[in-house]
Amino acid sequence: MSISVQNISKSYNTIKAIDSVSFEVNSGELFGLIGPDGAGKTTLFRILTTLLIADEGKASVDNWDVIDDYKTIRNSVGYMPGKFSLYQDLTVEENLTFFATIFGTTIEENYELIEDIYIQIEPFKKRRAGALSGGMKQKLALCCALIHAPKVLFLDEPTTGVDPVSRKEFWQMLKRLQQKGITILVSTPYMDEASLCDRIALIQKGKVLKIDTPQAITAKYEKVIYDIQSKNTHGLIHDLKNHPSHYSVYAFGEFIHYIDKKADFNPENLKLYLESKNHSDVIIKKAVTTIEDVFMDL
Repeated sequence: MSISVQNISKSYNTIKAIDSVSFEVNSGELFGLIGPDGAGKTTLFRILTTLLIADEGKASVDNWDVIDDYKTIRNSVGYMPGKFSLYQDLTVEENLTFFATIFGTTIEENYELIEDIYIQIEPFKKRRAGALSGGMKQKLALCCALIHAPKVLFLDEPTTGVDPVSRKEFWQMLKRLQQKGITILVSTPYMDEASLCDRIALIQKGKVLKIDTPQAITAKYEKVIYDIQSKNTHGLIHDLKNHPSHYSVYAFGEFIHYIDKKADFNPENLKLYLESKNHSDVIIKKAVTTIEDVFMDL
């Protein structure tokens, strides 16, 4: 077992950031913590990387206890915090050399591990880190987190604020790193990134709501979701929420996602109801359940 979390809790004054959280991450697994801002993801990461001490519970990383063996953990894991934390007045090359030196290694010694990533930022190696684009900053931060060949990699919201192309490239890099045997724990508020993980934990307000593979979470969801659309979207949300048997109503892209309470729900009856409310060009069709749908329900 690469990461073990057992009944971890952490409070800041009266606010409970983490509430009796438990989960395990297998060696070589790409595990995702999926939840919005304020869910407790960063607090949990700081506990696992020995930067915070939990109020309750136990945790271990690579079989090392986060309190008793904190020095060993700090030398054997890579951590990329959500906020860019490298030295912005140093160049790309200087930042990488600095972090390699701290861990008693060199860029050349572990170059094979970062090569796929570094070749993308090498043309800018003399540029100061503060002058890089968001995507390039993330790639540099990942290189610095990997330069000492860590066994476990912690990535706290690594793609927040990064453009869609760079997000896609970043996840492709993570898949390649996983193939090299590195255990990866990544957090993200983007529900669409959940499907890129082997397993995920949905977390909200410090509590884990569900843990499973992304495919199993959506497959086990029993409620039927409908995509609904009309010319008056704002009025559509209002009228669906006023429908007597509605269970949930929320915007989802160009459609409204609707779930009905009735087991014998008939979409045609709902269409007639909406047309009676002066909606035109009404479309009602079954939707494909996503992680976001399950999260919204939970």
